[in-house]
Amino acid sequence: MKFISTTPNEERVSFKTAVLNGLTQNGALYFPEEIPQLPSSFFENIENLSDHEIAFTALQPYVQENLSDADLKWIIEDAINFPTPVKHIREATYVLELFHGPTESFKDVGARFMSRCLSKFEKSNDKEITILVATSGDTGSAVASGFYDVEGVNVKILFPKDKVSPYQERQMTSLGKNIKAIEVDGTFDDCQRMVKQAFNDHKLRKQVELTSANSINLARLLPQMIYYFLAYKQIKKELKDKSLVVSIPSGNLGNASAGILAKHMGLPIKRFIAAHNANDTFTDYLKTGEYKSKPSVLTFSNAMDVGNPSNYERLAYLYGRNLGAMSAHISAASITDEETVQEMKDTIQETGYLLDPHGAVGKLALERSLKEDELGIFVETAHPNKFQDIIVKAVPDHVLTETSLDGFHKLSMDNDYQQLRDILLS
Repeated sequence: MKFISTTPNEERVSFKTAVLNGLTQNGALYFPEEIPQLPSSFFENIENLSDHEIAFTALQPYVQENLSDADLKWIIEDAINFPTPVKHIREATYVLELFHGPTESFKDVGARFMSRCLSKFEKSNDKEITILVATSGDTGSAVASGFYDVEGVNVKILFPKDKVSPYQERQMTSLGKNIKAIEVDGTFDDCQRMVKQAFNDHKLRKQVELTSANSINLARLLPQMIYYFLAYKQIKKELKDKSLVVSIPSGNLGNASAGILAKHMGLPIKRFIAAHNANDTFTDYLKTGEYKSKPSVLTFSNAMDVGNPSNYERLAYLYGRNLGAMSAHISAASITDEETVQEMKDTIQETGYLLDPHGAVGKLALERSLKEDELGIFVETAHPNKFQDIIVKAVPDHVLTETSLDGFHKLSMDNDYQQLRDILLS
């Protein structure tokens, strides 16, 4: 298996090289040269396989050049050591809970998988690796936890000032050691832009061994496919004569891209819904066929506040920029903050289930789209505890736990690439 650029060039690299590089030489994203096909017998027997056996089968074709079967099994067992349950909410609606990891975010599996890959790769690397990542909330928490105290790896996390929850900021800034959180006076898109500038700064990269842990990095993206295999394993007996639809709260489109990859490997999911908040760049693209990035706006579902989603490039490449082909497999919806809070309020009153704001966006987008012959799963990407200031808008008697940020480790900087460059070189 080789990986190539979503913007064609001469690169054709191994999994290890793609992970260490982060971005391609021409500043694009890596994508599998071909998508492996799993046999129908795998899906017919999936309910009899362990979660780790399923993960190994799905990931092994992508990594076999650089990770032995024994190494891959160890990484999977160490990275995926918590449940990802599917629960029934009501009628044809189910939820996939991905917040049972150490930072209560769906990004835990990807961050833990990548950190363990790098710990294997670092042994043959004579330079320390610097992880540079931009976050709108949960990525920073998961990366900080997943890479904490990993030998030979330094982590720099850029997050927008006053645009992540106190709970998320605490998780990013409380560790110290090899983890450095950097508060940027700007938006997530500003953070992401500076990360891309650093990766395209060839003079800098001669001095700093740089890679990323956003979903732009394959080692973060590929393990997220596993969620949808495990969801299918749990829901299979409930499907009967219905088709499966999955709604994913979406910002940078990494989780949606991972699900689409799983579908192209043969996973029997009929279609996906990319559920957005007011940051509706991808929604507009599917309506008009014209991709126009926008400045991000602050919403109650802050982890999805992305105006220029990087992984759009992977979806566009996969479908040959054919809008009709893409629309056959993925749709999009945009949900307002007012609708989000109302959905949280209605759901707890009707079912007793407490949604986080991102899950509320996913649920509402799903139920607006679900057809009679379909069964739907929406994804809960983070634990409600991380967004208590929003929870109390829907559930006023929710018990708040104060989050203090005193004494935590962080740097602050302006929206200025030169400042970031100086930090990386220091």
